[in-house]
Amino acid sequence: MIKPKQLKLDINSDEKIIAMWGYPNPLTLAKILNKYPNHNLIDIDIAYGAPETKLLPDNYCQIITNIIDNAMALKNNIVLIVASIGEEKCDQGRFAAYILENLGFKVIKTRYTEYDKTINIIPIISQSSLPLRKKVLLIMDSLIKPDLLKDQEIIQSQPTHGFWGIPPNDLDILDLFPDTTHVYGWTRCVEMKRPADLDLEMTVDEHVPTVFFTQTFCAKMQLAKYLAKKYEGLYVDVDDIISVSVKAKIEAFLRLS
Repeated sequence: MIKPKQLKLDINSDEKIIAMWGYPNPLTLAKILNKYPNHNLIDIDIAYGAPETKLLPDNYCQIITNIIDNAMALKNNIVLIVASIGEEKCDQGRFAAYILENLGFKVIKTRYTEYDKTINIIPIISQSSLPLRKKVLLIMDSLIKPDLLKDQEIIQSQPTHGFWGIPPNDLDILDLFPDTTHVYGWTRCVEMKRPADLDLEMTVDEHVPTVFFTQTFCAKMQLAKYLAKKYEGLYVDVDDIISVSVKAKIEAFLRLS
């Protein structure tokens, strides 16, 4: 297996944390952050290298496993968890919120399925010439830092390839793609502030060779497989860390398409 260059948490014993995952209702999240202005907001569905708790089955979505493992590792630091449990996340996220609540965490559950569909947000990051890893991380970081792009100049690109799906547990997957790769799927929905918009999630540029990615054991496997067949793209599901064979498959698709 290829060892990923993942993000790490720098945790101090006295650091106070507001944990979150998915796409919490922006109004609810804003109220919580106003109440706890000196606490650090951390997205806990990312792989930070937390010890395995084995609280979930071995054959399970790694993103949800990250949530449980990270929460348990940071239990002494977490003041509360803002859990996204609606269609903008998944049932497994809802189950994780229930489990963590039972384990003694204070959990605020939110849903974000209603938004102003008349507002047309152009997916600037998704269509940019930035490296794909930076695109995805910027989109997700913008949830925590809404003004992240305020002073950044971002150049748009014509797509040569597409990446559809959620941010992968193994971010090294993203380094395989050229900078002219456009982002589709749930990740683009997040940038456009419509995380539960299934029509938008299922929309791609049909003539752009696209890799349809999903975590193994994720419900979105159904969508990814269907779209890959419909648009003659490449369907890929990865459990935890990308294997040499999957890496080779993606590289061959990108090179030959």
